[in-house]
Amino acid sequence: MNQIFLFAVLGLGSGALIAGTAVGLVVFHRGAGVVNLAAGAIAMIAGFAFWRFRTPGLSLGTGPALVLCLLVCVLVGLFFEFVIFRPLRTAPPLAKLIATLGALLLAQAGMQLTFGQSPRTEPSILPTGRIEMFGVGVPTDGLVLAGIVLVTALLLAALYRWTLFGLATRAGSESEVYATLFGLSPNVLSGINSVLACVIAGMVGVLAAPLITLDTQTLPLVVVPALAAALLAGFTSPVGACAAGLGLGIVQSLLYYASIQSWFPKSAGQPMPGVFDLVVFLVIIGAMYWRGNRIPGRGELIEQRLPLAPRPERLLQPALIAAALGVLALIVFPGDFRQALMNSMIGTIVVLSLVLLTGFVGQVSVMQLALSGVAGLALSHLAVDLGIGFPFGPIIAAVVATGVGVALAMGGLRARGVDLAVVTVAGAVMIQNLLFANPSFGAGLTGAPIQEPKLLGLNLGNQASFRGLDGQLPSPVLGFVVLAAAILLCVMVSNVRRSGLGRRMLAVRANERAAAAASVNVRMVKLTAFALAAFIAGVAGVLYGYNFGGVSAGRFSALTALSLIAFAYISGISMVSGAVLAGFLAVQGLAQYAMLKWFGINGNWANLFAGVALIANVIFVPAGTAGMQYAKRRRKETMRAAGLSKPSVLGRVWGS
Repeated sequence: MNQIFLFAVLGLGSGALIAGTAVGLVVFHRGAGVVNLAAGAIAMIAGFAFWRFRTPGLSLGTGPALVLCLLVCVLVGLFFEFVIFRPLRTAPPLAKLIATLGALLLAQAGMQLTFGQSPRTEPSILPTGRIEMFGVGVPTDGLVLAGIVLVTALLLAALYRWTLFGLATRAGSESEVYATLFGLSPNVLSGINSVLACVIAGMVGVLAAPLITLDTQTLPLVVVPALAAALLAGFTSPVGACAAGLGLGIVQSLLYYASIQSWFPKSAGQPMPGVFDLVVFLVIIGAMYWRGNRIPGRGELIEQRLPLAPRPERLLQPALIAAALGVLALIVFPGDFRQALMNSMIGTIVVLSLVLLTGFVGQVSVMQLALSGVAGLALSHLAVDLGIGFPFGPIIAAVVATGVGVALAMGGLRARGVDLAVVTVAGAVMIQNLLFANPSFGAGLTGAPIQEPKLLGLNLGNQASFRGLDGQLPSPVLGFVVLAAAILLCVMVSNVRRSGLGRRMLAVRANERAAAAASVNVRMVKLTAFALAAFIAGVAGVLYGYNFGGVSAGRFSALTALSLIAFAYISGISMVSGAVLAGFLAVQGLAQYAMLKWFGINGNWANLFAGVALIANVIFVPAGTAGMQYAKRRRKETMRAAGLSKPSVLGRVWGS
């Protein structure tokens, strides 16, 4: 019992970080009505800032460093308010959440470019001694940090309950319309609360950084258990969020204690990884059902619609042109650019699953890249363990990914929009740590090997005898297979949009209740969309495995998935042409490799650009680049049909 008590108390340190981030999420939601996915990144920024202020070069004292960190947090809060929240005041809640995703990418890329990817050791501020409790020596720093977060939550609860500012914030969080009619300013309330939330999350990050790993991977994902804690508190109670966060920290520590026991589930002789992430995922699912599957909303002044999903008119001609250009490029390009082109085409396929699920149905899923990894792992086991190769292995692997996607979607089937995004973020992290990191049936540390695809003795992989004009690897043969799959899936998704199913999907996206009243089976439409999107993602995972000869966990991480979603929104989340553009912009795609090869600009700069561009797109061009081009083309066609403009010079030359 003493050991259990000790580990429970040890969990208060990490629990305080979860709790502080959860309290920040509650304050963000009270003030701006936003689920801020960048709350963990705020703690990361403050932690790195404090480390920089204290290290040689500046070597400031603790007091001045804390004051400067406080100023940094205030500036970050003002950034969120004036750059993101205020321009998106009348946007749908989902658009606001996507904008915070851009802020997360911006923060992570900025910290990686500034401080690198190596973990940092931050000097401790809190007392580091031990006190005796029930005969057990307990570290004081975790207790003090938990006490600070709890007192902060109690003060916030008193602020919101018994002050005029708190009453005004509560009024604005319940209905911006009524608050405005009573003479309150939603902008002012949002600004003050945004700064307050950033100060809380940032300072907790400064205090907790010595107790955990200060890097660019751990702290941003603290937002996932913090979302679970905030959900349990209904995004309204700071004290409830604090208690839930501390409780999750204790659970995490007790699970670590259980993992060293002989009865704990093992994988290849090691404790089963990712159990805490599974608990967090189940807590989020349970909280959704307990609270009616809805994150509390508010009455906005105006609500804009999601981007237009236009009906594709011509498919054969673009498909033939893409096939001809793709074959030519695969043959002519040198080996390194050929590989980048294949990566782009695989990225296009992953984004196609997002177009179908998010662009057509309005269901934001962060799990699609993880489902690609599931298919890759399944293909490895089918080929290595069972001897099932091409073409049956890839088909079965894609079906496995479909089953996993539908099974996980069942947990959040009644959720949509922001609610589903929260569920799938937790699902992506769970798959990453529970499945990919598993040494028995996952990729482990060394990855899962995949053999070259062969059909009737013909090698269809990267090692095929035909090497293109330069005679270098990879062979264009696998590129031809990837190109064919990408074109067929683009045509399939376009035909889905043109079909009756596509119209039902758009009806569900627009208004689920109205769609149900029009005899649309909303549940079946969602399940069909999840199944199709998971299958498409599974095809991408299979092709990825063949392309690299194996599957590694790092390529399917939740943060990589967020960057891919960013490029999808920048390019046009509701159009197939947007998926093609996003594939070229994606990680290790053609555009990023060209920037690295020609200008030495690495992927962190691309993610920095993705964060900035995503925020700008959500605010100014919500339809994305492809949607903007489509709107321009339609305007020109309409004006030309009405005789309001003359044909261009090029058009007269070609007789158009």
